[in-house]
Amino acid sequence: MFVVKNRWEALAVIYALGLGAADRGMRYLEAYPGTGGWLLFAACTAAVFMAGARLLELTRKDNGLKRRKTDFVPQAH
Repeated sequence: MFVVKNRWEALAVIYALGLGAADRGMRYLEAYPGTGGWLLFAACTAAVFMAGARLLELTRKDNGLKRRKTDFVPQAH
């Protein structure tokens, strides 16, 4: 589709994901009234928070400078 190159594009994608998640959550509330609907609504919005955090992390200007030491541990294949 396209590559997210800067923070402005990442924020636009996060906004679109948030609108879609809120709409999907409202449909879940209509279909499943009560606790089940609210849990599904929360799951929709939590997915946006996780994806948004990753997008913002990847578009950070100093991406390689502020990393955890555990990120550089070689992984066994």
